[in-house]
Amino acid sequence: MPHPPGALENTPAPLVTAERRGQRMTVAAACPAAAALGLAPGMALAQARALVPGLDVRDADPAGDMALLERLAQRAIRRWTPTAAVSQGRDGLWLDITGVAHLFGGEAVMARRILRVCMRAGYTARIAVAGTTGAAHALARYRPGPLTLCPSGREAEALAPLPPAALRLEPRQVDAARRLGLDTIGALIASPRAPLGRRFGASLLTRIDQAIGRQGEPIEPIAIFAAPSVLLRFVEPIATAEAIATALGHAMARLVAELAARGLGARMMRLACLRVDGAEQAIDAGTARATREADHLLRLLTMRIETIEPGFGIEAVRLTAIRTEPLGAQAIDGGLGGDPPSPDLAPLVDRIAGRIGAGRLYRIGAVESDVPERCVRPAPPLATVAEWPLGWARPARLLARPERLEHVMAELPDQPPKRFTWRGVPHVVLRGDGPERIHGEWWRRSGEADAVRDYFQVEDEAGARFWLYRRGDGLDPRTGDLSWHLHGVFG
Repeated sequence: MPHPPGALENTPAPLVTAERRGQRMTVAAACPAAAALGLAPGMALAQARALVPGLDVRDADPAGDMALLERLAQRAIRRWTPTAAVSQGRDGLWLDITGVAHLFGGEAVMARRILRVCMRAGYTARIAVAGTTGAAHALARYRPGPLTLCPSGREAEALAPLPPAALRLEPRQVDAARRLGLDTIGALIASPRAPLGRRFGASLLTRIDQAIGRQGEPIEPIAIFAAPSVLLRFVEPIATAEAIATALGHAMARLVAELAARGLGARMMRLACLRVDGAEQAIDAGTARATREADHLLRLLTMRIETIEPGFGIEAVRLTAIRTEPLGAQAIDGGLGGDPPSPDLAPLVDRIAGRIGAGRLYRIGAVESDVPERCVRPAPPLATVAEWPLGWARPARLLARPERLEHVMAELPDQPPKRFTWRGVPHVVLRGDGPERIHGEWWRRSGEADAVRDYFQVEDEAGARFWLYRRGDGLDPRTGDLSWHLHGVFG
């Protein structure tokens, strides 16, 4: 059937990328259409142009390719496995799925899911699962089909029909094997090792052993984020607080420079002192906000140097920003009329937290809930919190758990108590206001479907004001047992 007019003209030309190797330009990568016409990586670009007139040639971008592979490896670490690395040829990824495949339904199911993810992202991928990195590398590139599963221990059998180039050999070794008629990996494995090593070199034997599992081949996984760190070693051990502080100052200057180069600010610092006996003494200091102010960070760590036990001496110190955040330029609060900027409370908060502990310094924010013990939550000192609704009279001090009252005398159903005993002390009520009825949150817990609390504000004869409640409405037993509890204190 003849092609419709213009069909051939609209077909894109075969595409290859080119790079310089020595004194000649070679093909770095070829699209499927170009590969079908006989073009392959490593071919001279002049030969490729002669074979395919009108070839679309573009410059290769090795740095961009490597950056893309690293981003894909980082995504694989977050989603699939904690160990991933860029392959040695920089044309694929190695994923160590040992111990994680069962979390995704097995090796086959996991591999198919990865293929679908790549397809949705616009990538054409091929996956091979094998017991060695060399076998996985060869099967993924030289075995037909998008997915190859090699049973453990059968790598030699799976690799036997593949060409020697699948072993990541040097070009001269591949050419020599072709001249000798060794066209498959199986033929190389069956050949005597001693003559094979003398003719091709020990690297060929190493590649064979790595591929079939006789020799290990560790991979160097990438790290998503390497914490900024500075290590100082001393010619002579140090043992005094003054010497540690001096070393800390030098390490801090270098660390702050690294943080600035990476556009980061420190939120948590750790100073680790390595003693000559192998023990490690460490101190931490946190900040309420990301910062690169060296003097402030030094002040926070210096406050805790006295807790370090040097023993027989410290031979090295390591300063690490174990928690960081992006830190850029910040606008200074102020007015057009020359009003002074708002004071920065972060240094003060850091110093107070360094003395009493970060867990004891916080502010309270409101949460959308009618139940009093659920309507507040602690937040960091400088965090933005929701304000308390206006018109809601709540005590200044809310008990962590309501405490039951004893010897309560009250008139039902809507009157505050006349007297009660709290923590062994009797109180006579002179004034009271209420009730404020609060119903249970049935959508959280089924047991609160009928629960009711009637809250009262009362004042005793000594002027103390309390916030207490009665469980139940006084009419329906399902709403509560009519017990009284104190929940907060005013003033």
